Amino acid sequence: MIDKLITKIQKTQAPIVVGLDPTLKLIPKQLLDAAFKEKGENPEGVAEAIWNYNKGIVDAICDIVPAVKPQIAMYETFGIAGLMAFDKTVKYCKEKDLVVIGDIKRGDIGSTSEAYAQGHLGKVVLGGKEYRGFDEDFATVNPYLGSDGVKPFMKVCGEEKKGIFVLVKTSNPSSGEFQDRMIDGKELFCHVAEKVAEWGSELMGKNGYSYVGAVVGATYPEQGKIARQIMPKNFILVPGYGAQGGKGADLAHFFNKDGLGAIVNSSRGIIGAWQQEKYAKYGAEAYADAARAAVLDMKEDINSALG
Repeated sequence: MIDKLITKIQKTQAPIVVGLDPTLKLIPKQLLDAAFKEKGENPEGVAEAIWNYNKGIVDAICDIVPAVKPQIAMYETFGIAGLMAFDKTVKYCKEKDLVVIGDIKRGDIGSTSEAYAQGHLGKVVLGGKEYRGFDEDFATVNPYLGSDGVKPFMKVCGEEKKGIFVLVKTSNPSSGEFQDRMIDGKELFCHVAEKVAEWGSELMGKNGYSYVGAVVGATYPEQGKIARQIMPKNFILVPGYGAQGGKGADLAHFFNKDGLGAIVNSSRGIIGAWQQEKYAKYGAEAYADAARAAVLDMKEDINSALG
């Protein structure tokens, strides 16, 4: 799947992933009203609004970006109904030939990690038939429990030709409380990056990049430069662009000299663009058109920074 991601990045000339992280504040009133009228003002109604909101955005951007990244917590908030909207969203994005990165941040050991990996990237066999759970193409993984938590995902990735992005240096302000701690003369995130490079060497794609990638936030460009040097063959998923303060000028060091090696995420900055002053002319009715305009602006910003 890393090879498909690279091919689609090259085709769109947009190293961009759109985070499908819906909240009630971002969904236009007309969608909520219509869903509540049909399903009631309850979790099922919200799930219907989320699904229609996502579909509108996906339809507007599917030809100009290679990938999307639904954050499962935004769907879990509304229980089973929300997870059904997550599932419908993943399936629809794959119908549109988008690469789907499941932002699930799972981290456990043994049979639990195996179950997470099977449920999100793999399959189960029942009665001689194969059944797939959410069936994303990539998943985000928390490495805090060490190799015991990551290896089950790698096993499934090898079987299914899918991938993972391991948390290395996250974009949030307090990430340094642990990730920047000095251990044996270097920051903890550097030790994690070295482990990602080691894990990645076991699962390589045809384009010279591993199925095992890393998450490194755009809000820490200097650390991004260090991480890139440690992990030359691992793709970096870069959150923190836009709403969290990251910009194109911060991103050059996340990429390799071949112009590849990173994909930059924006969530609220795109799916909530209709609420921003810059895109106010679109209004709530044309929220999806605002999202498309925000993607095109982001693409120009990143490509200008990369030269």
